[in-house]
Amino acid sequence: MAPAQGWARRYIKAFCKGFFVAVPVAVTFLDRVACVARVEGASMQPSLNPGGSHSSDVVLLNHWKVRNLEVRRGDIVSLVTMGHKNRYVKVPRGHIWVEGDHHGHSFDSNSFGPVSLGLLHALATHILWPPERWQRLQSMLPPERLPVQSEDQ
Repeated sequence: MAPAQGWARRYIKAFCKGFFVAVPVAVTFLDRVACVARVEGASMQPSLNPGGSHSSDVVLLNHWKVRNLEVRRGDIVSLVTMGHKNRYVKVPRGHIWVEGDHHGHSFDSNSFGPVSLGLLHALATHILWPPERWQRLQSMLPPERLPVQSEDQ
């Protein structure tokens, strides 16, 4: 009976060591490098969830690119959650303007104004699910949404 108890004790000890190393590493990776998220609703149609309420894309969110401010106009981003209806808006330095693809169904800068770069959570880089939609997401800016003036002017 003693050898069986010794084996169980060693197994539990090895499991605990692995657990207490793997969990902090995994949490740090998911918080600082990348994670996976489900996109729900119609706000990003047609880029994401083109099937409407019957589909829900799963995307890879890259935290690292946001930390290094590698975000360009047209990228799909995730924000930390936080009546803005002016036709023209000056976006202050250190802020961005975010809009969903599906106007009228998006809770975006048209509702809450410019967003501080510090509130950026991640950059969506790939669609992971469903398998038939697996692809790298490309930056896309509709021609009717160009800025009135560039930052240099």
